[in-house]
Amino acid sequence: MLSKSQISFVNALHHKKYRKEHNLFIAEGTKLITEFLASDYSIDTVFCISASLSKLGKLPQKVKLFEVTEAELKKISTLTNPQDALALIKIPEETNVSAESFKGKFTLILDGVQDPGNLGTIIRTADWFGFSELVCSVDSVEAYNPKVVQATMGSLARVKVYYQDLKKLLQPTKLPLWGALLDGSNIYETDFGNEGIVILGNEGKGISTEVKDLITAAVTIPRFGGAESLNVGVSAAIFCSEIKRNSTKMFGRKE
Repeated sequence: MLSKSQISFVNALHHKKYRKEHNLFIAEGTKLITEFLASDYSIDTVFCISASLSKLGKLPQKVKLFEVTEAELKKISTLTNPQDALALIKIPEETNVSAESFKGKFTLILDGVQDPGNLGTIIRTADWFGFSELVCSVDSVEAYNPKVVQATMGSLARVKVYYQDLKKLLQPTKLPLWGALLDGSNIYETDFGNEGIVILGNEGKGISTEVKDLITAAVTIPRFGGAESLNVGVSAAIFCSEIKRNSTKMFGRKE
């Protein structure tokens, strides 16, 4: 049986303040948890209903395992319809990257993306197309938000997400900076070459002025119908697809 203090502790991790304080985030469902178990992430605790324990396989000895009832799982879940297990996973130590580390490949950068579902979808899309890294501005939604984690469908276990001051990161680089803008060149006629950084902006405001000033080439996805705008997650998928299709050096090779 879960104690009141255990329930209170897990519920506190629903909020960013306490995730940061305790350096833990939540992942739900045995399928998602096994993705993290197979990665470099460190699992701290697993709460699982008895019927699904076998799905987890043999857990590392250091993982604390609690067998719970569905009713108990509902008390700690972030989901309206809880799944069969919930894990507390250690948030990796924050590290910075330099733009120079992106040489010879393509990297996605998100400037001010706020919606958890959008970030989760973009991480999942990046994983599908073989992008192993993603950089977000410091004001973007947190990658360890439970809604983001669930939306990645396990891809967060494979795609590294960094948070950095984009101006400081991008200003020194000589890599091509492709910006998703409305007044750019047609994406279907753009030669992306074999390396570069693709920048996508906030859902409503687009790319910030200070980052926009650094862009070396504006690119747009042309509109053929009457929709006012395109979701940033969909835009990311189109950019990833076009880059892989057009880059003979990178296409078909896992990064």
